[in-house]
Amino acid sequence: MTFQSEHGDLLALCTRAAKAAADVIRAAVPGVRTLNWQSKGPTDFVTEVDLAAEDAILEIVRRELPAAVVVAEETAAETAPERVAKGVALVIDPLDGTTNFLHGYPEYGVSIAALIGGVPVAAVVYDIPGEEIFTAMKGAGARVNGSPCKVSTIKDPNRALIGTGFPYTDPAKVAPYQEQMSRVMAHVAGIRRPGAASIDLASVASGRFDAFWENRLSAWDFAAGMLLVTEAGGIVSDVEGKPLSPLAPSGVLAGGPAMYEWLRTTLAGTP
Repeated sequence: MTFQSEHGDLLALCTRAAKAAADVIRAAVPGVRTLNWQSKGPTDFVTEVDLAAEDAILEIVRRELPAAVVVAEETAAETAPERVAKGVALVIDPLDGTTNFLHGYPEYGVSIAALIGGVPVAAVVYDIPGEEIFTAMKGAGARVNGSPCKVSTIKDPNRALIGTGFPYTDPAKVAPYQEQMSRVMAHVAGIRRPGAASIDLASVASGRFDAFWENRLSAWDFAAGMLLVTEAGGIVSDVEGKPLSPLAPSGVLAGGPAMYEWLRTTLAGTP
């Protein structure tokens, strides 16, 4: 098997697993108002649907790729990073946008990234309400529902639509974030905060957002999205412009080349 065909096999596995999780989530929509919420922390919730979706993914992964190391948000999040950095690993968010899902707000999905030696080589982000499956394979580009997609080529900030995420779990981070937002808002056409980072990054990859930033995300929030963006011709880093690891929490900055650089300097206060 060639390295490229191995990537293709991993992408097919991730896609099957994401579809299985999406089936679980979609079936739960009619009864969403009766679900029991459990708090993982302030404004951070988990439900039986998150857990069932993750189980659906893990069942497929453990049957088809039992040697893979799994980092999954709800039940397998304590995997040691040194294990993930060796061999094949899967980084999974079974339901990104749980709060949106619980309120019937149509911005939530499934995110799965396959890594080899700690490097993302295949990725799937499934926007369930939008019925869009974003995929990427290292060296083979990014796609949405099978059609190639590319990042935005907009260079003028006044024409740019920027995605973001709020620091909703840490009140101490709100004031610095507001300073960032005020600098960005002064120059762009608009800012949006849908509330599911994996789909936000897919929106960058497909050119719907010209750029995106959030000051802290978990690895399962962005591991798949970072490959989508880079394979669509964009740039992804931490908020300061340093290399981004798919194995640890980090701020995330992503965009087409021109708007990425503008947003990086604007967030730093040095446009």
